[in-house]
Amino acid sequence: MDSDQKRLAALRRLLTQAHEKLGLKLGFQLWDGSLVPAGWPDDGLAIAIRDSGAVAALIRKPKLDTLLNLHISDRIALLNGSIFDLATARPEGKVGRLARTIPKSAVFEVLRRFIFAPGTAHSAVEHRKGDQIARDGAPATNKANVAYHYDVSNAFYRLFLDEEMVYTCAYFTEDHGDIGRAQRDKLDMICRKLRLKPGDRFLDIGCGWGALVCHAAQHFGVEAHGVTLAEEQLKLAQEKVDRLGLGDRVTLHLQDYTQMEGQFDKISSIGMFEQVGIRNHPDYFRAVNRLLRPRGLYLHHTISRRAKKTDKAFNRMPAEYRALVRYIFPGGELDHLGMSITNLERHGFEVHDVEGWREHYQRTTRLWWERLNARRAEAEAEIGPERTRMWLLYLAGCSLAFERGGALVNQTLVSKRRKGASGLPLTRADLYR
Repeated sequence: MDSDQKRLAALRRLLTQAHEKLGLKLGFQLWDGSLVPAGWPDDGLAIAIRDSGAVAALIRKPKLDTLLNLHISDRIALLNGSIFDLATARPEGKVGRLARTIPKSAVFEVLRRFIFAPGTAHSAVEHRKGDQIARDGAPATNKANVAYHYDVSNAFYRLFLDEEMVYTCAYFTEDHGDIGRAQRDKLDMICRKLRLKPGDRFLDIGCGWGALVCHAAQHFGVEAHGVTLAEEQLKLAQEKVDRLGLGDRVTLHLQDYTQMEGQFDKISSIGMFEQVGIRNHPDYFRAVNRLLRPRGLYLHHTISRRAKKTDKAFNRMPAEYRALVRYIFPGGELDHLGMSITNLERHGFEVHDVEGWREHYQRTTRLWWERLNARRAEAEAEIGPERTRMWLLYLAGCSLAFERGGALVNQTLVSKRRKGASGLPLTRADLYR
């Protein structure tokens, strides 16, 4: 029996034992085409291991990053199902405790056969300097980070976003699956929370493809300004402004938010704050305060993590979080709700309302995944198979994180603090009409 056959036999014994002891609801397909356990249905949910080097890479470097690279490069794949099916098939009970029931002899045999076998887990997908994450807050760094994520191509984002190209959490007024309707309702809710009215000067920090500034100008009569660092987004946003005839009411700025000048009655930041970086939060909030008129309103919409028992524990970067920053959002960093509120109060704002949108984002990212997966061939033609797999994994992972409460989304409405009445209604009944 040659070396590869011996490795296959050892791995097959281990996976058979693991399937039995852990009560797995999925099977495995090995690189010779065989299934584990024997007799597993051809159309059943299964993990495909394409080559022995993939196993060797995982043994030598058993980290999430290794697994992600192997999946992105299609050396470990999921058959007859999605990551959502995989999550449902997770063993019941403590996996670590169940794993200890697997015979050690089977484990050691696999280690012995694979530890020196050739195999790496490198992927062709680019990431920004590995763990050297750019968070210095400099305009040039911010622009490079934003370009990495948002300048993939407008055609790619069109494959899964709604008609208005809104790339932030939608708002579902009831149980439905119409992403376009939910995004329109979101835009309207933001404008109502900010009490936008004709004549207001409104600034949207991180304006994306211009959906919010156009909506605010069209339906609430404001003078809208959008600022972004993403050149591809700006081009499409300007085309939209011109197409809708809003050139006299909407102005787009390609620059860093710290370089904006003037005073605004209302300001929003919708899904942009995550890219600021915690060490740069004071500069960010000082900039917003400088740009906001007295009694002006600011809506702070951001993804966050749960607070931990200590700041030290919170500042540790879990493997999933590190992978997100490495492959998707270079420079990104999530705070917790308490940190946001503290910073807002420290920098001259009065907090009026906080609303959690976690379950709205779970629905949003699930719908994005479904839409992108349905047009997978087009995505692969646009950005390549590896990057398409990365994005599908990212969107599915986000949906699961929001479903389980590992990631949160909050909208916080504040005013620029001053003595006297805030100018807001005594109740919020008008928002939920």
